[in-house]
Amino acid sequence: MFNRTATRHQQTASIGDVNPLLKYPHRLNFYEEAPLEQVTLEQFETWAIDRLRVLAEIEAARIRGGNFEALKTVVSTQCEKHLQLHSNSEKEYNLDEERWKDRVSHFILRLAFCRTDELRGKFVRAETDLFRVRFAEAKQAERDAFLASKRFSGEPISDDEKAQLKRQLMDTTFSIRTEEDFAKENFYRVPWTKVTDLVAQRRVFLKRGHAYVPSTLQSSIIFQEFQARLANALELTARALPRLDEDDRLLPIITHFSQGFLAGVAGEHGRSVGQYGDAVTADMIDDLAWKHFPLCMRHVHGGLRQNRHLKHQGRLQYTLFLKVLGLPIDEAIHFWRASYGNTMSDDRFNKEYRYNIRHSYGLEGGRKNYPARDCRCIIMENPPAVTETHGCPFRHFSTSNLQSAINGYYGIPIMSEEMSDIIRAVEMRHYHVACTRVFELTHDGEGLGDGESVTHPNKYVARSRELEKEKEAKKEVATEGIGNTLKPDS
Repeated sequence: MFNRTATRHQQTASIGDVNPLLKYPHRLNFYEEAPLEQVTLEQFETWAIDRLRVLAEIEAARIRGGNFEALKTVVSTQCEKHLQLHSNSEKEYNLDEERWKDRVSHFILRLAFCRTDELRGKFVRAETDLFRVRFAEAKQAERDAFLASKRFSGEPISDDEKAQLKRQLMDTTFSIRTEEDFAKENFYRVPWTKVTDLVAQRRVFLKRGHAYVPSTLQSSIIFQEFQARLANALELTARALPRLDEDDRLLPIITHFSQGFLAGVAGEHGRSVGQYGDAVTADMIDDLAWKHFPLCMRHVHGGLRQNRHLKHQGRLQYTLFLKVLGLPIDEAIHFWRASYGNTMSDDRFNKEYRYNIRHSYGLEGGRKNYPARDCRCIIMENPPAVTETHGCPFRHFSTSNLQSAINGYYGIPIMSEEMSDIIRAVEMRHYHVACTRVFELTHDGEGLGDGESVTHPNKYVARSRELEKEKEAKKEVATEGIGNTLKPDS
């Protein structure tokens, strides 16, 4: 097994921007060679989920729109939390450890996202955006060292050819304004199919099937090459994947990853009671539902209040949600018994429902501490029948029913531009983006923090309650200030 501990003298023995004593000398990576080191099953899953969190937020940022600077902010924030990757000049970090995780997590997700054209396309886009940000943030010496280690299809043109095409090159290169600028600029001749984005923008000179790209636009060649190589690698991986279908350990995990990426979220793992907020009581649920619940849980709560009953999947989804919200077991039993009212006797409730509630809290049966269902699970699993209330309304409702529900619960006008933004995200199957947009519209433009999207109903509630507390605290400070100004002089 590869020894992942890098000593300090290894990290300080760098030459230029390349450290020959590191196993992975470059931060930038085209992921051409698969890692051969062993990893544990826990590392296999947790590292892939960390990378998936980053890619999911990149995809969400793409859907929301915005410029490249906004994308850089999202990537930097998410990578700092889940996928750190420092340059050779930052010697206080274990660079081999970081780059090993980056490489392994990339190849794991290849296994998950090579199965369909849709998954391959989303994966290539998100990984290319991640590479673009890393390339932009790298120092020039770091870029040069990386590019020197790769072979690209472009080749520099000679001084004679540059002089012959001087007028055409100056006319098509926006960065060249003077003769001096032209003299300093270097050009590369590449097949025009490698830089279709520059061709579409008419930013390069074309001749006999080749584009003449200035060094200032060299990054476009690199990004196109990254995309092409990754797309080809995914197709090769897809051909080899059937060999893994018999592996009972890996196949469920890989399927989990692909479902999470289609849902737009990486998934959440076990949460303990109260982890998403302070403990609550049964009497608080109605008020919390009206103020803080996401649409999925508002719909379930509304169904319970209207029908005095929920089908099994709705009860399970809602019970686990309330458990992690901070509802203790005794309060949970009180809440469910009061919710059913006169529709059933105490004897029937104790026989048919009390046990299931205690089981969800890990107090019966195998005594497992079941986590609340995250957005990935709610979106992708157990679609509701006509009479059921569980699931994700953004995915499972018709457009008209969804608009009516959002309008009824959150007061967003059906014919408004804001509603159009929500429906547009739904039509593109980015349900978590639509849910995040509802949160922002109902919280004075505030989001979940760090540019993140909604990934868990309990996380939605926790952030909503947090913003309410901040708002109340500001009011108290303002009130005290007014009181002090009105206080009579002694």
